[in-house]
Amino acid sequence: MFNFRFTGRNIFILGTLLFLISSAFFSHYLSGKLAATEKQKVEIWANAQKFLSTANAGDQNGLDLAILISTSNTDIPIIETNEKDIPSGMTRNLDSVRLKKDPQYLNKELAKFRHENEPIIVKLSGNSILENRYYYGSSSLQITLQYFPLIQFVIVGLFCIMFLIIQKTKTKNEQNLLWIGMAKETAHQLGTPLSSLEGWLEILKLHAENETYIPEIKRDLERLQLVSDRFGKIGSSPKLELKDINLQIDNMVNYIRKRAAGKIAIHFSCKPDTILASISPPLFDWVIENLLKNALDAMDGKGNIEVQSFLQNHHIIIEVKDSGKGIAPANIGKVFLPGFTTKKRGWGFGLALTKRIIEEYHHGKIIVKDSEVGRGTTFRIQLPIS
Repeated sequence: MFNFRFTGRNIFILGTLLFLISSAFFSHYLSGKLAATEKQKVEIWANAQKFLSTANAGDQNGLDLAILISTSNTDIPIIETNEKDIPSGMTRNLDSVRLKKDPQYLNKELAKFRHENEPIIVKLSGNSILENRYYYGSSSLQITLQYFPLIQFVIVGLFCIMFLIIQKTKTKNEQNLLWIGMAKETAHQLGTPLSSLEGWLEILKLHAENETYIPEIKRDLERLQLVSDRFGKIGSSPKLELKDINLQIDNMVNYIRKRAAGKIAIHFSCKPDTILASISPPLFDWVIENLLKNALDAMDGKGNIEVQSFLQNHHIIIEVKDSGKGIAPANIGKVFLPGFTTKKRGWGFGLALTKRIIEEYHHGKIIVKDSEVGRGTTFRIQLPIS
C-alpha cells in the first residue's frame, strides 16, 4: 500500500511534479490558441494574395492594404501550390540559401507542412476549378512554445539534482557531526573511570599477593586506554607515522588469536616482509581488529581466517578472508552503512568506522572483494605506498 510521508523532500518533489504537469498543460493550451491565430493570419494573407492577383489598378486603397498584409507576415513559413498540388514557386519565410542549393528542400518542407496543418484553399474565380493552396508550418514562436515544457523539465531536473545533492551532503555532514560527537563523548566518559582504575592499580601493586593478576589487569587497562584514544581521534586529523604495516597486522592477529574461541585458525602472510606506509597506528590497528572480529562473528566457533598483505599496481593491498557465513548479495552494498548489521547483538558501527578511517584518514579504499553465502567473505583494503 502506498504510504506518503510529508517530509520536506517529498513535498518538494511533489510540488515540482505538479508544476511541470501544470506547465505542460498550460503550454499546450497556449500552443492551441496560437495555432488558431496563425491559421487565421494565413487565411487573411492568402486572401490578400488573391486580391493582389485579381484587383484593378484603380483600387489603390485595396492594393495598399493587400500589400501591407502580404508583407506583414515575416514569421509563418508558407508554400503555394496549384489545384494539382504542384508548387507554383511562390514561398514565404523559407530558408532562401537552402532553397537555392538543395533541390529537395522545397518538397521536404511541403511534406512537413502537409503533415502539420490543413491547407488554406483560395478559389481564383467563382465557377473555375482553378485554385491556390497555401500550406503553412509553425512559426518560430510556436516551435519555441512546443519545446518550452521540455526546456522547463531539463532546467527543473537539473535544479532537483542539485537540491538532492545538497540535501545528501547536508545529511552526511550531520551524520558525521553526530558520529564525531558520540566518539568524543565516549572518550570523555571513559577518561574518568580510567584515571580511577589507574589509581586502584597502583594500590594493588603495594600488596604482594596481587602480583599474579596485576599484569592481566594492567593489560586490560591499557586496552581500555587504547579504545579511549581511538575514539578521541575520530573527527580530528590524526598524526600519520611511517610504520611497517606487517608488524602492525601481526600484532593484531596475535592479539585476536589468543581470544579466538573454538577451532578457529588465523594465518597471516606477507610479501615482502616489510611494507612501509604512513598510518595512524591506533586507528589502523582498530581497522584490522574490526575486520578480524567481524570474521570471527561470521563463524560458529570453527573455520579459518587468512590475512595477507602484498604490493600490487603501486598500492599496498591487505586482504582478510574468512570461511564463515558469507554475505547475501542484497546486503553487500549495505555493510559499510552506519547502523546496518545482521547480528542479534551490535550497533552496526564497526565496518562504517573502518571505512571512514581507511578512506578519510588514510586516503585508501576498502571493499568487499567477494562473498558467497555459506563459504565466506573477503575484505580488501588498498592503501597508497609511502
